[in-house]
Amino acid sequence: MRADTPLKAVACFDAVMRAGSLVEAARHLYLTPGAVGQQIRKLEAWLGTPLFIRSVRHLQPTAAAKRYWEQVRPALEQLDNTHAQLLATDNSVRLTFPPAFATTWFARRMPYLTRQHPQLSLHLNASTEQVDLEHAPFDLAVRHFDGKASNVAAALLLSDEVRVYASPSYLASLGASGLRAATLLSTTSHAYWPRWLALSGQSSAVRGSTLQFDQSELAIDAARRNQGLVLTSPWLVEDDVEQHRLVQVFEPALATGKGYYLVQSQNIASDGPVEIFRQWLCAQAACCSLADAPGHQTRAQD
Repeated sequence: MRADTPLKAVACFDAVMRAGSLVEAARHLYLTPGAVGQQIRKLEAWLGTPLFIRSVRHLQPTAAAKRYWEQVRPALEQLDNTHAQLLATDNSVRLTFPPAFATTWFARRMPYLTRQHPQLSLHLNASTEQVDLEHAPFDLAVRHFDGKASNVAAALLLSDEVRVYASPSYLASLGASGLRAATLLSTTSHAYWPRWLALSGQSSAVRGSTLQFDQSELAIDAARRNQGLVLTSPWLVEDDVEQHRLVQVFEPALATGKGYYLVQSQNIASDGPVEIFRQWLCAQAACCSLADAPGHQTRAQD
């Protein structure tokens, strides 16, 4: 924007175009008709073209005025909306995170948040897409990765590892055959079966089939429904293990080198409700450890 842009004159012009008359525009702006007319003449001088054809009773906008208004009106409306949002009391927090994490670890703890901070208004998005926090309408995001990112500030919430789980019924159906007859349920985010088999020394024991899932919650649900062994994060099956829908089958756990990180834009400082939520989420995560996760046995490093 040019430094000499007559913003007050543009606002008066917009009011005249909306009201259809100079007198009505002056009433809405709490100005005199003479003051509004002066601002219109100032804008015409700045643009170098007449905007209205003047008569005794009203102003008739020129073609140039109509074209100009079509261009500036959306910008003025956006300014009004931005001002209203900033001035309003806003307790909203906009968060995006992986679907499986949203429906398990976070959903398990969300009742505590609503009791402790009932004033917060959460706008939650569960998606496998990695959003651009500089431009997307989110204050915070939870990402499952190694924490190395140059364009965001990342704080580790939970270290991650993978363990093998199955339903008690499926485990009983395998009997002594074990992995030889098992179906391995693999997920895109936790595609570690080859590494886990090598770690456990059972690579040669696998004879069954493999099912690949794009989303962890689908593979976990398949395991609940007696479809196979799922290799996944203990953070995603806390309720299932506690309620005996799934049990940990083998002792070794594979450290993945990844974790669940809370990330936010480096250029926007969190404050108000966003900071309240950030501190609450970090405190919840600080109370967790892999050693205390349900079904934990002995952890083996890769």
